[in-house]
Amino acid sequence: MSKNILVYPVILSKDGDYIFVQVPDIAGGFTQGNDLKDAIVMAEDLIGNLLADVSVYPKASAPADIKLATDEQLVYVSVDIDAFRRKYGKLVRKNITIPEYLNRLAKDQKINVSQVATAALKVKLGI
Repeated sequence: MSKNILVYPVILSKDGDYIFVQVPDIAGGFTQGNDLKDAIVMAEDLIGNLLADVSVYPKASAPADIKLATDEQLVYVSVDIDAFRRKYGKLVRKNITIPEYLNRLAKDQKINVSQVATAALKVKLGI
């Protein structure tokens, strides 16, 4: 299975006792961490949450296009968006129509139709 990795520049700066995080290419891309490691984890989570429900992603800025203040540093953060969706994605209830005989056979064999439909959609969508 191929990975759908998103990589974005992230600007970090000290904000009192915290590290302020800005993802300039994503609307609403602000968070903070307790330290550098936490700031990176929070940036990953932020990018995943902001982009989990979209299929067209904002273009990442080139490093030369990002102007930093003296107290800021630039890092790149990557997120496997498909893995993020699998781990944190919400489930939705859908009604589907299938032939009665397939429903009966599935019940007899204790097949979870939702799992089968999910697997079929993933194959169809190539994810």
